[in-house]
Amino acid sequence: MTVNFTLEGVEFIALNGGPEFKFNEAVSFFVACETQAEIDYFWEKLSEGGAESRCGWLKDKFGLSWQIVPPILVDLLNDADTAKSQRVMQAMLQMGKLNIARLEQAYAGTEKA
Repeated sequence: MTVNFTLEGVEFIALNGGPEFKFNEAVSFFVACETQAEIDYFWEKLSEGGAESRCGWLKDKFGLSWQIVPPILVDLLNDADTAKSQRVMQAMLQMGKLNIARLEQAYAGTEKA
């Protein structure tokens, strides 16, 4: 009924609550990806058999929610220049899988229509 495992030095215990308990967005995992290649890799692997969503979110084949995000996104969204951060937000809202180059273009104001 349970399994213990360690990720990056943090111990977890997972419990099989049975079929009456389904995953929902109350529990999700965040994957920080430094490069577009990492984003592409995790997006492809985790969404296989699942469902892609918006703004870097997806559900895996088990229904568990994941957000695949480059850490630079936080910096771009929190820029003191609100025009820049708003452009990044608008670009992100149009994406499923996040694209670092497009986010940086939005930040710089050089995105293509």
